[in-house]
Amino acid sequence: EADEYWRNVDLYIGGTEHATGHLIYSRFWNKFLYDLGYVCEPEPFRKLINQGMIQGRSNFVYRIQGTNTFVSYGLKGQYEVTPIHVDVNIVSNDILDVDAFRAWRPEYADAEFVLEDGKYVCGWAVEKMSKSMFNVVNPDDIVARYGADTLRLYEMFLGPLEQSKPWDTNGIDGVNRFLKKLWGLFYKGDSLLVDDSQPSPEALKSIHKLIKKVTGDIETFSYNTSIAAFMICVNELTSLKCHSRAVLGDLLVILAPFAPHITEELWHSALGNDTTICDAKWPEWDEKYLVESTVNYAVSFNGKARFNIQVAADTPKDEVERLALSNEGAAKWIDGKTIRKVIVVPNKIVNIVIG
Repeated sequence: EADEYWRNVDLYIGGTEHATGHLIYSRFWNKFLYDLGYVCEPEPFRKLINQGMIQGRSNFVYRIQGTNTFVSYGLKGQYEVTPIHVDVNIVSNDILDVDAFRAWRPEYADAEFVLEDGKYVCGWAVEKMSKSMFNVVNPDDIVARYGADTLRLYEMFLGPLEQSKPWDTNGIDGVNRFLKKLWGLFYKGDSLLVDDSQPSPEALKSIHKLIKKVTGDIETFSYNTSIAAFMICVNELTSLKCHSRAVLGDLLVILAPFAPHITEELWHSALGNDTTICDAKWPEWDEKYLVESTVNYAVSFNGKARFNIQVAADTPKDEVERLALSNEGAAKWIDGKTIRKVIVVPNKIVNIVIG
């Protein structure tokens, strides 16, 4: 009865290196038990996803041969040097913490440095993340400096789930700035900005576009494009000075699976809810807010784009053609020329063939 109820696992996510371990082992036993009639499904998993390997961003210091002196990256061409892998956790934006380096290993305790602009700049390369290359990033250090939500978002933002991708600690700052900008929609200093105003059409379009995008991305495991969409939406709402409770509430709910800590905090402190955001209903998008009222056309001459025009979305092709030709930007390109043909690709481009 329990087997009929639970059946098989809906989703298995694991690295490709597990294929000859966990997967073959589990499939063998499942098929063995299925053949004996003890389980009701021939396969143990309904869906399998192999996540890509995270590659490490290694850093190097350059020791002048025969010495314990290290020369900065930009000056290494002036010396005979040996590159040495260095612990990436004592490097920030390719700048070495020289005191931490001296404390890192006993043989470097008396290390000397040839600096450039007062700093030691490390070299770098993308390699397999490995202890021997000292490029394994300690997540505890990232959490201590930026918070768990920044780490979560950045891991998802690195690229498609199933592709291998390089870890680059230098890129974390951008994700952290996004969360600070999100916070700025709710607070300015200690002052609460959230109000009960009616959201503008532009704000409604932005949030409903986001809801539609993220809802679809979650189904296809396209988390990296969701993070990009969050960044675009927060930028748009910031430009619109939108502090509407209705819009910001929906924003928090769809961001919660990606950044659960900051959203839970804002859900309570800024929006005044007394239940967890995990119990909030997932918002639905409304297509009426997504209809484009205007369309941007690129106007090109003999295939080379020269300027853009913006027209109402329902503008007929002949009117689009007239607006393109009468635009002041067209004058210098058609002056003294013969217009041989005008091609209007709806909602995209106007190509004017001249001779």
